[in-house]
Amino acid sequence: MRSGPIGVCECTNAGYCRSAGKLSGVNRISFASVERSDPRFERDGLRVITVHSGALGRRADMCFWAPPIGTSPKTLPLLILLHGSGGGAWSWPLIGSAHLTASRLVETGEIAPVALAMPSDGLWGLGSGYVPHTDADYERWIVEEVPAAAALLDDRVTDSSPLTIAGLSMGGFGALRLGAKYPDRFRGISAHSAVTTLGRLAETTGDRLDALPGFGQPDGTALHWLEVNAARLPPLRFDCGANDPLLASNRGLHAALDARGIEHQYEEFAGGHDWLYWRLHLADSLRFLDGAATRALGAVQ
Repeated sequence: MRSGPIGVCECTNAGYCRSAGKLSGVNRISFASVERSDPRFERDGLRVITVHSGALGRRADMCFWAPPIGTSPKTLPLLILLHGSGGGAWSWPLIGSAHLTASRLVETGEIAPVALAMPSDGLWGLGSGYVPHTDADYERWIVEEVPAAAALLDDRVTDSSPLTIAGLSMGGFGALRLGAKYPDRFRGISAHSAVTTLGRLAETTGDRLDALPGFGQPDGTALHWLEVNAARLPPLRFDCGANDPLLASNRGLHAALDARGIEHQYEEFAGGHDWLYWRLHLADSLRFLDGAATRALGAVQ
């Protein structure tokens, strides 16, 4: 694949391009294999799907939640929630209770109905970083295939579904980097306790990431694409706990964005780098992204 300047796609796949050009909403993909959870055994609306990912060259899992049919519009916004290192597709719903938090906010009218896609990172080492590797493209899995897998589980995830992205720790890095790299794809970005570079991820996990194409390069930082696409960024927020070991790097990213005049919202709260913090502050992401998704959905209806 040959990439041209930012915003210009010269590749043959019109649905996805690493040059960060304009992408369609939800691409329809014919996966080599698909297995869905049986609704008879699902609980609280949580569903699971396993697909054979062409980007990864193997199977990959995703948890999914949406409000009950009949209680929401025909087209739902889709929020992709990325987990941290050492986690999996089940981390956000079954440790973070993400679907229950979203359900509560929808039921009380604090946010509009939204679907949640909670994929695995591809399960490489302790964390893939959601970036391309030499043998598998964990970035394309998230950007292209996860929305397509979500559409297989719910007809309300359509080509018109506004996409937003959020994550914690390594997933916060993924959300910041991918949301900024594809500003025409994602309508909002939120991150909690984010790792800000692949180098820091390697320090955190102990994995050898130095062979990755982006390691030690601008593409391996959260700041790079935020700066490159500063004029086209969707609404952006991130937060960190006052006792989080990643606090200094989050403050550094905040200062770098301020110095470049890049609009964003940064907050610090009491807490550390743990699920107690993330369960509490996921609601902040849901409320923030709700506005961006609702505006985008209204524009296409």
